[in-house]
Amino acid sequence: MEFSAVQIAQLLDGIVEGNEQAMVSNLSKIEEGIAGTLSFLANPKYTNFIYETDASIVIVNKSLVLEKPIKNGCTLIRVDDSYASFAKLLEMYNQVKGEKTGIEQPSFISETSTLGENCYVGAFAYVGNNVKIGNNVKLYPHTYIGDNCTIGNDTTLFSGVKIYHECKIGNQVVIHSNTVVGSDGFGFAPQDGKEFAKVPQIGNVIIEDNIEIGANCSIDRATLGSTILRKGVKLDNLVQIAHNVEIGENTVIAGLSGVAGSTKVGKNCMIAAQVGIVGHIKIADGVKIAGQAGVGSSILKENEIVQGSPSFSLGDFRRSYVLFRNLPKLNEKINALEKLSNKN
Repeated sequence: MEFSAVQIAQLLDGIVEGNEQAMVSNLSKIEEGIAGTLSFLANPKYTNFIYETDASIVIVNKSLVLEKPIKNGCTLIRVDDSYASFAKLLEMYNQVKGEKTGIEQPSFISETSTLGENCYVGAFAYVGNNVKIGNNVKLYPHTYIGDNCTIGNDTTLFSGVKIYHECKIGNQVVIHSNTVVGSDGFGFAPQDGKEFAKVPQIGNVIIEDNIEIGANCSIDRATLGSTILRKGVKLDNLVQIAHNVEIGENTVIAGLSGVAGSTKVGKNCMIAAQVGIVGHIKIADGVKIAGQAGVGSSILKENEIVQGSPSFSLGDFRRSYVLFRNLPKLNEKINALEKLSNKN
């Protein structure tokens, strides 16, 4: 599909500077722009590319001041926030690209299950008994929905997603390929013979509205009750959420992080990559946990920033790190003083 500069400006409430009828049919980075593509400039580090790009249209901030002419008469669309405007276009572009409806064959949908309007079910998808699926839901090929699950409106499950029985998925949820929701929690009881007996995991997982979950994540079902992701949560790829964990509203967790069983994470938290959080603790609202931190006890102060393993406050960590980094020099000084003392 092709769009003109004036059409795009109307969508973004922007101002066209240049040829209003300039046409684009694809997107590009500004440093790799070619004729017929739309790009954007938000980071000042890339400002020099605006003068050389071959992109036909570039979205820029209204505050941008040009220091010289632009190559090939590139058309600009000036907006209040170029990054946010481009993100809006990307979302619209994704919706157009991903607009699928209908039921492909072979696929299986139980006669006891219900589908809303305008749904898409890809080939080799499986929908079990008593499943309730809302409107505009997309189940890409090889997805699995277990018995008695509920999936809200406008939710997308990409290829290979597995939703075990009894789980509840809200509205406007996106789950990327090969993520598993509702697998058994890691529950084993030690026996006299030093063997472990499995503790049945009979709870479920509840994923509320407006959540995005990356690829290859594992979200375990509760032993009893529910593992819960509150609305607005965002998980990166390769995140592990254990049984009976609760993640608060609008909390984000980066890749290769794990939260152990029964831990309660507050709302608006930011957890960086490769963070490990032990079980049965509480993380207060607004807490930020730096990458590779190991959290071994509750963080009860709101908006605290922690780092290290075991983790502690960021200020203390930085002061301690200065000392740690200087330990070799301090050791040399101590050795020199000992030698001097022995001579005397």
